Amino acid sequence: MTEKYIIGIDQSTQGTKVLVFSPEGKILSRCDKPHRQIIDERSYVEHDPEEIFANTLALIKEAAEKAGIDKTKIAGIGISNQRETTVGWNRRTGKPVYNAIVWQCARAEGICRELDTDGFGEKVLKTTGLNYSPYYAGPKMSWIIRNVPEAQELAKTGDLCFGTIDTWLLFKMTGEFKTDVSNASRTMFMDLNKLCWDEEICTKFGIPVQALPEIVSSDVCFGMTDLCGYLDEKIPVHAMLGDSHAALFGQGCHEPGMIKATYGTGSSIMLNVGEKPAYCDGIASCIAWGRDGKTYYVLEGNVTFSCAVITWLKDDLKLIDSPKDSGKLAALANPEDTTCLVPAFSGLGAPHWDTEAKAAICFMTRTSGRNEIVRAAEDAVAHQIADVIETMGKNAGVKVTELRVDGGATRDKYLMQFQSDMLQCDLLVPDVEELSCIGAAYMAGIAMGVYDEHVFDVISRERYTPKMDPAKKDAKRELWRRAVALVRTNKPE
Repeated sequence: MTEKYIIGIDQSTQGTKVLVFSPEGKILSRCDKPHRQIIDERSYVEHDPEEIFANTLALIKEAAEKAGIDKTKIAGIGISNQRETTVGWNRRTGKPVYNAIVWQCARAEGICRELDTDGFGEKVLKTTGLNYSPYYAGPKMSWIIRNVPEAQELAKTGDLCFGTIDTWLLFKMTGEFKTDVSNASRTMFMDLNKLCWDEEICTKFGIPVQALPEIVSSDVCFGMTDLCGYLDEKIPVHAMLGDSHAALFGQGCHEPGMIKATYGTGSSIMLNVGEKPAYCDGIASCIAWGRDGKTYYVLEGNVTFSCAVITWLKDDLKLIDSPKDSGKLAALANPEDTTCLVPAFSGLGAPHWDTEAKAAICFMTRTSGRNEIVRAAEDAVAHQIADVIETMGKNAGVKVTELRVDGGATRDKYLMQFQSDMLQCDLLVPDVEELSCIGAAYMAGIAMGVYDEHVFDVISRERYTPKMDPAKKDAKRELWRRAVALVRTNKPE
């Protein structure tokens, strides 16, 4: 067999990761680099897109050298990316007109409220499968074109480009202006059935369709690159997916009914529903991926502030020195304590969709202390994911008996056991963390003939089974629902 290697790029919220994969699909090396989190007093969240691109190039070189491979044997690249994070740039110069607006940033809330007339929100939901929200890429594009004079001028001349991070990296690497169906389905601009930009929605937001990238399948050759001169010959970028979609693929959730949850800054819970879209109140309907000429759909619920609550415990409250401490302290908490923490620091995501909700710690007693607050934060991660899965089950008629999970927090044994208990189902934890990167790399490798479907067999999994008494689980879930009801501004009927 010819010796060929695949590069996987995972451009995520906190930083960029590059992995080198062997001809058998095993990880040979991994290199990481964080980028600046630019946050101002208005809670606007931004990234420097030029910094992200520079980090990506540096990490590819570092990872290849760390793996000790012959760079001439690198066959192709797969990219997974933080979704909804939006960049605008000059088509001629390749220079950004503004910082990337991060998916967490709700600055376009006012624009959404302004445009939500004559049932427009319902039109968006029916066409795109997405709840009308400032978290998606489309409203962020509208904010840029309204507030950045250069963007306005470039739109007039046809030289404005808008894209999510996948499109930005591809453009800088290859000069091609494309996105895949999974990322396009998260903009709030793509017709979920026709797989094209909806001109009426784009016009309403003031976005010229020519400023948007070409939508293609997830496993095509997106373009050729020599990585700005690092390689002697150009190689293809042969897969691009949003990070959650890539994780679903990497988890092997290729059949309808299979479900995964990613534990990151936020959390994505995805249910494969097959080749036709499904719809569920409070849950987004979007595209898993396009592959082999077919399109596969998912139901997805997004928790906007998931494991970021553990970072908050460390950086802001100074209750822990490392995220690794949180599970240990949670296990030491008083089992009878009722403290609940609702981390609605940027509102509530699925299934509540309340951008005005504020975070709260409630139901404390005089004996509630450090351990109990840490446990409440840990439990909040699992409760939010359980909210989404329960909603999927009720509305889509799905009974979850097994949940595949990924992300760094899956090494937290307390959290994984508590999640299994709250869902009363088995959890499967893979022996590798970076399922998003794996999914993009494997899809690229399969499309290029470097791998076949057996490549997924290299991943082994640890199983968690429910241990908590169902009555105790029900009591904890009810207490959580009471806590959420306290912070919600859009009270359910």
